Amino acid sequence: MTRLRTAIGLMSGTSMDGIDAAILTSDGRGEVYQGAAISRPYDESLRADLRSILGRQADDDGVAAVAEKITLAHGTIINELLYENNITYDKIDIIGFHGHTISHQPELRRTCQIGDGSLLAALTKIDVVDDYRTADVTAGGQGAPLAPLYHRALAASLPKPLAVLNIGGVANVTWIGDDDMLAFDTGPGNALLDDWVRQQGGGNMDQDGKLAKAGVVDKGALATLLNNNYFDQTPPKSLDRDDFAIPKSAGWSRQDGAATLTAFTAQAVGRARSHLPIAPTQWLVCGGGRRNPTLMAALGDVLGVPVAPVETVGWRGDFIEAEAFAYLAIRHLDDLPLSLPGTTGVPRPMPGGRLNLA
Repeated sequence: MTRLRTAIGLMSGTSMDGIDAAILTSDGRGEVYQGAAISRPYDESLRADLRSILGRQADDDGVAAVAEKITLAHGTIINELLYENNITYDKIDIIGFHGHTISHQPELRRTCQIGDGSLLAALTKIDVVDDYRTADVTAGGQGAPLAPLYHRALAASLPKPLAVLNIGGVANVTWIGDDDMLAFDTGPGNALLDDWVRQQGGGNMDQDGKLAKAGVVDKGALATLLNNNYFDQTPPKSLDRDDFAIPKSAGWSRQDGAATLTAFTAQAVGRARSHLPIAPTQWLVCGGGRRNPTLMAALGDVLGVPVAPVETVGWRGDFIEAEAFAYLAIRHLDDLPLSLPGTTGVPRPMPGGRLNLA
């Protein structure tokens, strides 16, 4: 008989917008019950600190100081989540702490998520699972994406084949069939678009897709962006946030740049469809990208089947990744795999994570 545990899952995504925290009760298999959840944005100082260390490794100068800051920020959001929902610390069995990815180079068998699991365990007096990706990458896997096993648990009763598309800084898809599963990064998500808007002095994102809607796609630049060997590689495969770059000589207006980069994200998903075993009858979208109506419309045009936010099937689109790391923390306690050959390309089902005792 399997045991139900209650976990807090934490996610700081490549969009660098903030931290999501969610409570999940599960057996790490098919039983899943969502609890309270909150999000908190990063202040500009911490966001700038994170940007300053992208592409670096954990032992590089300055990284440890930022890792401590981000750990303390995660500790604060745990305090707020429990306090606001009148939950005592002893009700939580485990914390799933993803940390923040600053570099991801699976081809070199290395990946770096900063955050100090032992410090977080000491702060909260709750055991913490962190370092989710290293075992997979060391064994030859891509180390990403890691949410597919949770997607499969959520989608148990839904018609198949189904695609779950997560649009964060990088976009990734989980294809779920009746008996098998495939997952991989499709290409850019929000990162390039957010970077463009920020460079143009328009804030941190294209709010509601208004800039892209007002712009015209630069078809030549779009073709150049899509002329990348990554899209032809056989999955599973994964990306770093900065594997794609904004063309320096584009000469776009703010609106045309937003339109072109939005189209790039959508077209990259379209290219990913050719790698799926059977065309999905529906695409469910989570992550911040689902809030961009211009991007959602572009995805619908490219894919030609229903594309809908995950809320249409009762999921919480803002918290799926945080919930996933809670789910994986519970699986870690039972020594269950966190990744599969079809989700990361790892040679065999791979346990992972590191337990930090309180």
